[in-house]
Amino acid sequence: MLAAPKINAFNPPRRTLMGPGPSDVYPEVLAAQSRPTIGHLDPLFVAMMDELKSLIQYAFQTSNAMTLAVSAPGSAGMETCFVNLVEAGEKVIVCRNGVFGERMRQNVERVGATAIVVDNEWGEAVNPADVEAALKAHPDAKFLAFVHAETSTGALSDAKALCALAKQHNCLTIVDAVTSLGGVELRVDEWGIDAIYSGSQKCLSCVPGLSPVSFSPAAVDKLKSRKTPVQSWFLDQTLVMGYWSGTADNNAKRSYHHTAPVNALYALHESLRLLANEGLEAAWQRHADMHQVLKQGIEGLGIQFVVDESTRLPQLNAVYIPEGIDDAGVRKLLLENYNLEIGAGLGALAGKAWRIGLMGFGARRENVALCLKALEEVLN
Repeated sequence: MLAAPKINAFNPPRRTLMGPGPSDVYPEVLAAQSRPTIGHLDPLFVAMMDELKSLIQYAFQTSNAMTLAVSAPGSAGMETCFVNLVEAGEKVIVCRNGVFGERMRQNVERVGATAIVVDNEWGEAVNPADVEAALKAHPDAKFLAFVHAETSTGALSDAKALCALAKQHNCLTIVDAVTSLGGVELRVDEWGIDAIYSGSQKCLSCVPGLSPVSFSPAAVDKLKSRKTPVQSWFLDQTLVMGYWSGTADNNAKRSYHHTAPVNALYALHESLRLLANEGLEAAWQRHADMHQVLKQGIEGLGIQFVVDESTRLPQLNAVYIPEGIDDAGVRKLLLENYNLEIGAGLGALAGKAWRIGLMGFGARRENVALCLKALEEVLN
């Protein structure tokens, strides 16, 4: 028999998280997660789920009945949308201007569909003119997929314009809102978004591990008319909705699919409750305001932004590493000396850029002040 390992309790330091995610978690959210665990079919938990659904609908600005939290992180939310809606042999126009557009392409090909890729440079928003040309060249395309807020570069694309183009060409839209939800304007119903997914750990300032998703009635119709079964049993929304449907007063309608992450859902409920109390537009404005404070300080240090101001995410700031500066060395000193985390560049920006997050609870003046002062001291 193996001997029992002698391991101490894990007690992490208190970091200030200003990378691309996870973000600083609200104290109230951490407290909510520590509440007593009850059964995932307990009538009280079911009533909480109903409230959580309405809070997700508010955050997305949608009345979609199929709105819920996938019991896994944003990457699973992405896969949920693709495996439920896209079937083998179909064409999907995929916009790729960073890492996460490329992951969309991989999802399309894994289900046996054909990805028609529209490329834009890293640091640029998706170009609607390029998308329109692709839609015209492929009139048999069924979907348009794009990243609203590209986490790898900090670029914000015009979701409203892209969805309008898709509608003109009878395409459903699949939208990545992992970094945009709660941080910038996002209106699912008004803009005509058909399938959307996000993550709990970015601008919602919740613990990682959950993915809010929503499907329009048109997307639900597409799901119900599939010719083949959804290839993932765990992510099959025709099964999962049996658990999320019904009401607390009619608990018999709830069917067991998997054991829900009860305490994590407490946390998401609390983070979305805090967002609703602040108000979406106030939260969007707070992120914009804190970006302006950071921008002034960053430019004062002689550091340049990767993304043009007109298409720049306020909550995810990609900045070029000054010439002659050791990327990993600076991030190591920030972590060790200031308990401050900023993110490295990904893909084409690896070793060339840092990603500074101002997300959710982290979009505060004291965080910006700490980041600017620490960067100044380390760079000097």
